[in-house]
Amino acid sequence: MNMKCVTLTLAVAALGFVAPSSQAQTPSKVGIINMQGAMLATKDGEKARDAIRAKFEPRAKDLEGRMSEINRMQDQFNKGANTMSSEKRDQLSRDIDDKKKKYQWDSEDLQNEVQQEEQKLVNEIGQRMVAVVDEYAKANTLAVVLDVSGQQSPVLWAANGIDITTQIVEMYDKKYGTGGAVSTLPPKPAGATPGATVKPASTAPGAAARPGAAAAGAAKPAASTPPKQ
Repeated sequence: MNMKCVTLTLAVAALGFVAPSSQAQTPSKVGIINMQGAMLATKDGEKARDAIRAKFEPRAKDLEGRMSEINRMQDQFNKGANTMSSEKRDQLSRDIDDKKKKYQWDSEDLQNEVQQEEQKLVNEIGQRMVAVVDEYAKANTLAVVLDVSGQQSPVLWAANGIDITTQIVEMYDKKYGTGGAVSTLPPKPAGATPGATVKPASTAPGAAARPGAAAAGAAKPAASTPPKQ
C-alpha cells in the first residue's frame, strides 16, 4: 500500500464567531474558511503526516505483501481448479479464505488505530485553529466565519475576497509554530483478488466474525471464499 497522505475524514462543523460590539464599528463582514485544508496546511499538519507515515508504514507494507500473496494464491486456484485433486483444491480454498479473513481483520485494526490517534491530535490542533479564527475575526470585524470544507456546507457561492484560509494558516504558524500536530489517514491497503476488490473496512456477505474480537464500534468483517467449482 502506498502510504500517501490522504485527506482527513473529520467533518468540521460550521463555525460562527461573533465579534464584540464596538462603538466605532459594528462587525458586519462575513468570512469563509476551509478548516480541513487549513489544518493540513499548517506546519503542525505537515509534521503529523510525517509522523503518521513513519509509525504505520511498516504495517501497511506488510499488508500490501500479504495481499500480493492472496492474489497469487487466488490465481493459482483459478488456473488449476480443473486439474488439481479435490483434496488439494479444498485445502487451497481454505488457505485463501483464512488469509483473506486475517488480512481484513488486520487492515481494519490499522484503520481504527489511525482514526483514534487522528481524533486525539485533531482535537488539539482544532482548538488552536478555532482560537486563531476567533482572534482574526475580532481583529478584522468579521461577524460570521463559515467553514466550507464539509460536503454539507450551506455556502453555495462566495467571492474569493472573503476566503480567509491562507491568512489563518499563516497566523496559526506564526503563533504556534510546530507545537501541536494533526494527522491524516493513510489509504486503505489496496489490492484485488480476481473478480473482486478487497477493502479493509468492508463487510463481505456470508462472513464469519473473528472469535472474541471486535473493532471499535463495528464487528470484524470476513472475506468471501474462492469460487466453488
